[in-house]
Amino acid sequence: MPNQRILIIEDEENLAEALRYTFDKEGYEVQAVNNGRVGLEVARASRPDLVILDFMLPDLDGIAICKALRREGDMPILMLTARGSEEDQVAGLDAGADDYVTKPFGMRELLARVRAMLRRQGPPADSTVLDCGDLRINLAAHTASMAGRELELTRREFNLLRLFAQNRGKAFTRENILQELWGTDWVGDVRTVDVHVRWLREKIEENASLPRMLITIRGLGYRFDG
Repeated sequence: MPNQRILIIEDEENLAEALRYTFDKEGYEVQAVNNGRVGLEVARASRPDLVILDFMLPDLDGIAICKALRREGDMPILMLTARGSEEDQVAGLDAGADDYVTKPFGMRELLARVRAMLRRQGPPADSTVLDCGDLRINLAAHTASMAGRELELTRREFNLLRLFAQNRGKAFTRENILQELWGTDWVGDVRTVDVHVRWLREKIEENASLPRMLITIRGLGYRFDG
Protein backbone atom coordinates (compact mmCIF):
# COMPACT_ATOMS: atom_id res chain seq x y z
CA MET A 1 0.00 0.00 0.00
CA PRO A 2 2.69 2.61 0.80
CA ASN A 3 3.56 4.91 -2.12
CA GLN A 4 0.56 3.89 -4.20
CA ARG A 5 -0.67 6.98 -6.02
CA ILE A 6 -4.29 8.12 -6.17
CA LEU A 7 -5.58 10.92 -8.38
CA ILE A 8 -8.84 12.58 -7.30
CA ILE A 9 -10.77 14.49 -9.97
CA GLU A 10 -13.58 16.21 -8.07
CA ASP A 11 -14.88 19.78 -8.41
CA GLU A 12 -16.50 19.98 -4.96
CA GLU A 13 -13.60 21.50 -3.06
CA ASN A 14 -14.74 20.37 0.41
CA LEU A 15 -15.21 16.78 -0.73
CA ALA A 16 -11.94 16.77 -2.66
CA GLU A 17 -10.08 18.00 0.42
CA ALA A 18 -11.78 15.42 2.65
CA LEU A 19 -10.80 12.65 0.23
CA ARG A 20 -7.26 13.95 -0.07
CA TYR A 21 -6.89 14.09 3.72
CA THR A 22 -8.39 10.61 4.23
CA PHE A 23 -6.19 8.83 1.70
CA ASP A 24 -3.09 10.79 2.69
CA LYS A 25 -3.60 9.65 6.29
CA GLU A 26 -3.83 6.05 5.05
CA GLY A 27 -0.37 6.33 3.50
CA TYR A 28 -1.23 6.93 -0.14
CA GLU A 29 0.33 9.58 -2.34
CA VAL A 30 -2.61 11.78 -3.27
CA GLN A 31 -3.16 14.46 -5.86
CA ALA A 32 -6.48 16.31 -6.13
CA VAL A 33 -7.64 18.23 -9.21
CA ASN A 34 -10.96 20.10 -9.50
CA ASN A 35 -11.00 20.49 -13.27
CA GLY A 36 -11.86 17.70 -15.70
CA ARG A 37 -9.56 18.66 -18.55
CA VAL A 38 -6.65 19.25 -16.19
CA GLY A 39 -7.42 15.98 -14.44
CA LEU A 40 -7.24 14.08 -17.72
CA GLU A 41 -3.88 15.66 -18.54
CA VAL A 42 -2.55 14.85 -15.05
CA ALA A 43 -3.74 11.24 -15.31
CA ARG A 44 -2.05 10.82 -18.67
CA ALA A 45 1.19 12.36 -17.45
CA SER A 46 1.49 10.76 -14.00
CA ARG A 47 -0.22 7.39 -14.60
CA PRO A 48 -1.59 7.01 -11.05
CA ASP A 49 -2.37 3.62 -9.55
CA LEU A 50 -6.05 4.57 -9.21
CA VAL A 51 -8.34 7.44 -10.24
CA ILE A 52 -11.31 8.60 -8.18
CA LEU A 53 -13.46 10.41 -10.73
CA ASP A 54 -16.57 12.55 -10.29
CA PHE A 55 -19.39 11.80 -12.72
CA MET A 56 -20.45 15.44 -13.07
CA LEU A 57 -17.70 17.95 -13.84
CA PRO A 58 -18.33 21.41 -15.29
CA ASP A 59 -15.91 21.38 -18.23
CA LEU A 60 -15.32 17.75 -19.23
CA ASP A 61 -17.57 15.19 -17.58
CA GLY A 62 -16.48 11.97 -15.92
CA ILE A 63 -17.87 9.76 -18.69
CA ALA A 64 -15.68 11.44 -21.32
CA ILE A 65 -12.61 11.28 -19.06
CA CYS A 66 -13.25 7.63 -18.23
CA LYS A 67 -13.59 6.67 -21.88
CA ALA A 68 -10.39 8.51 -22.78
CA LEU A 69 -8.37 6.85 -20.00
CA ARG A 70 -9.78 3.41 -20.71
CA ARG A 71 -8.77 3.63 -24.37
CA GLU A 72 -5.21 4.28 -23.22
CA GLY A 73 -4.71 1.82 -20.39
CA ASP A 74 -5.95 -0.21 -17.44
CA MET A 75 -5.61 2.05 -14.42
CA PRO A 76 -8.48 1.35 -11.99
CA ILE A 77 -11.20 4.00 -12.08
CA LEU A 78 -13.73 4.49 -9.29
CA MET A 79 -16.54 6.85 -10.24
CA LEU A 80 -18.39 9.06 -7.76
CA THR A 81 -21.92 10.03 -8.67
CA ALA A 82 -24.69 12.00 -7.02
CA ARG A 83 -27.09 10.42 -9.49
CA GLY A 84 -28.03 6.99 -8.19
CA SER A 85 -30.22 5.82 -11.05
CA GLU A 86 -29.43 2.49 -12.66
CA GLU A 87 -29.10 4.24 -16.03
CA ASP A 88 -26.30 6.46 -14.73
CA GLN A 89 -24.57 3.55 -13.04
CA VAL A 90 -24.66 1.52 -16.25
CA ALA A 91 -23.35 4.53 -18.18
CA GLY A 92 -20.35 4.67 -15.84
CA LEU A 93 -19.63 0.97 -16.25
CA ASP A 94 -20.07 1.17 -20.01
CA ALA A 95 -17.55 4.01 -20.10
CA GLY A 96 -15.01 1.72 -18.42
CA ALA A 97 -15.29 2.50 -14.71
CA ASP A 98 -14.33 -0.44 -12.52
CA ASP A 99 -16.69 0.59 -9.75
CA TYR A 100 -18.96 3.42 -8.68
CA VAL A 101 -20.05 4.91 -5.36
CA THR A 102 -23.17 7.02 -4.95
CA LYS A 103 -22.99 10.25 -2.96
CA PRO A 104 -23.31 10.64 -0.04
CA PHE A 105 -21.06 7.77 0.98
CA GLY A 106 -19.09 6.64 4.01
CA MET A 107 -15.32 7.02 3.93
CA ARG A 108 -14.80 3.52 5.31
CA GLU A 109 -16.78 2.02 2.45
CA LEU A 110 -14.82 4.07 -0.07
CA LEU A 111 -11.51 3.04 1.52
CA ALA A 112 -12.54 -0.63 1.38
CA ARG A 113 -13.42 -0.39 -2.29
CA VAL A 114 -10.16 1.38 -3.12
CA ARG A 115 -8.09 -1.20 -1.21
CA ALA A 116 -9.84 -4.03 -3.05
CA MET A 117 -9.22 -2.41 -6.42
CA LEU A 118 -5.55 -1.82 -5.68
CA ARG A 119 -4.96 -5.36 -4.45
CA ARG A 120 -5.88 -6.85 -7.80
CA GLN A 121 -2.89 -7.96 -9.83
CA GLY A 122 -2.42 -9.72 -13.11
CA PRO A 123 -1.68 -13.46 -13.21
CA PRO A 124 1.88 -14.80 -13.32
CA ALA A 125 3.48 -15.32 -16.70
CA ASP A 126 3.19 -18.73 -18.36
CA SER A 127 5.18 -20.13 -21.27
CA THR A 128 2.19 -21.86 -22.88
CA VAL A 129 0.89 -20.82 -26.28
CA LEU A 130 -2.82 -21.48 -26.76
CA ASP A 131 -4.22 -21.98 -30.25
CA CYS A 132 -7.96 -21.61 -30.75
CA GLY A 133 -8.49 -21.75 -34.50
CA ASP A 134 -7.18 -18.49 -35.95
CA LEU A 135 -6.73 -17.12 -32.43
CA ARG A 136 -3.28 -17.57 -30.88
CA ILE A 137 -2.56 -16.55 -27.27
CA ASN A 138 1.02 -16.32 -26.01
CA LEU A 139 0.80 -16.25 -22.22
CA ALA A 140 4.50 -15.62 -21.68
CA ALA A 141 4.62 -12.64 -24.02
CA HIS A 142 1.16 -11.52 -22.91
CA THR A 143 0.06 -11.14 -26.54
CA ALA A 144 -2.74 -12.45 -28.71
CA SER A 145 -3.22 -12.52 -32.47
CA MET A 146 -6.03 -13.35 -34.86
CA ALA A 147 -4.99 -14.89 -38.19
CA GLY A 148 -1.51 -13.47 -37.66
CA ARG A 149 -2.72 -9.95 -36.82
CA GLU A 150 -1.79 -8.86 -33.31
CA LEU A 151 -4.73 -7.77 -31.16
CA GLU A 152 -4.53 -4.62 -29.08
CA LEU A 153 -5.82 -5.90 -25.75
CA THR A 154 -5.73 -4.19 -22.39
CA ARG A 155 -4.35 -6.18 -19.48
CA ARG A 156 -7.82 -6.98 -18.22
CA GLU A 157 -9.07 -8.02 -21.64
CA PHE A 158 -6.06 -10.29 -22.05
CA ASN A 159 -6.62 -11.89 -18.65
CA LEU A 160 -10.28 -12.46 -19.49
CA LEU A 161 -9.34 -14.06 -22.81
CA ARG A 162 -6.74 -16.22 -21.08
CA LEU A 163 -9.30 -17.44 -18.54
CA PHE A 164 -11.78 -18.41 -21.24
CA ALA A 165 -9.20 -19.99 -23.55
CA GLN A 166 -7.74 -22.12 -20.75
CA ASN A 167 -11.26 -23.36 -19.94
CA ARG A 168 -12.81 -23.95 -23.35
CA GLY A 169 -16.33 -25.32 -23.12
CA LYS A 170 -16.69 -24.46 -19.44
CA ALA A 171 -19.55 -22.21 -18.34
CA PHE A 172 -18.63 -19.27 -16.11
CA THR A 173 -21.04 -17.18 -14.10
CA ARG A 174 -20.28 -13.49 -13.75
CA GLU A 175 -19.46 -14.15 -10.10
CA ASN A 176 -16.98 -16.88 -11.14
CA ILE A 177 -15.22 -14.44 -13.46
CA LEU A 178 -15.09 -11.70 -10.82
CA GLN A 179 -13.54 -14.09 -8.30
CA GLU A 180 -10.96 -15.33 -10.79
CA LEU A 181 -9.87 -11.96 -12.20
CA TRP A 182 -10.97 -9.27 -9.77
CA GLY A 183 -10.40 -11.25 -6.55
CA THR A 184 -12.61 -12.58 -3.76
CA ASP A 185 -12.63 -9.21 -2.00
CA TRP A 186 -14.13 -7.41 -5.00
CA VAL A 187 -17.06 -5.24 -3.91
CA GLY A 188 -18.11 -3.71 -7.23
CA ASP A 189 -20.95 -4.40 -9.65
CA VAL A 190 -21.08 -7.73 -11.53
CA ARG A 191 -22.16 -5.86 -14.67
CA THR A 192 -18.56 -4.76 -15.16
CA VAL A 193 -18.01 -8.32 -16.48
CA ASP A 194 -20.56 -7.74 -19.25
CA VAL A 195 -18.78 -4.56 -20.29
CA HIS A 196 -15.39 -6.26 -20.56
CA VAL A 197 -16.89 -9.23 -22.41
CA ARG A 198 -18.44 -6.85 -24.93
CA TRP A 199 -15.12 -5.09 -25.48
CA LEU A 200 -13.33 -8.42 -25.90
CA ARG A 201 -15.90 -9.62 -28.42
CA GLU A 202 -15.34 -6.51 -30.50
CA LYS A 203 -11.69 -7.54 -30.85
CA ILE A 204 -11.92 -11.30 -31.37
CA GLU A 205 -15.27 -11.88 -33.08
CA GLU A 206 -15.94 -11.34 -36.78
CA ASN A 207 -19.36 -10.01 -35.76
CA ALA A 208 -19.55 -8.98 -32.11
CA SER A 209 -23.37 -8.87 -32.30
CA LEU A 210 -23.45 -12.54 -33.34
CA PRO A 211 -20.55 -14.08 -31.40
CA ARG A 212 -19.36 -17.55 -32.36
CA MET A 213 -16.53 -17.96 -29.84
CA LEU A 214 -17.56 -16.11 -26.69
CA ILE A 215 -21.11 -17.31 -26.09
CA THR A 216 -23.71 -15.90 -23.70
CA ILE A 217 -25.53 -18.51 -21.63
CA ARG A 218 -28.86 -16.93 -20.82
CA GLY A 219 -29.50 -16.69 -17.10
CA LEU A 220 -26.01 -17.94 -16.23
CA GLY A 221 -23.02 -16.22 -17.80
CA TYR A 222 -20.55 -17.06 -20.57
CA ARG A 223 -18.77 -19.94 -22.29
CA PHE A 224 -15.81 -19.91 -24.68
CA ASP A 225 -16.19 -22.18 -27.72
CA GLY A 226 -13.14 -20.97 -29.63
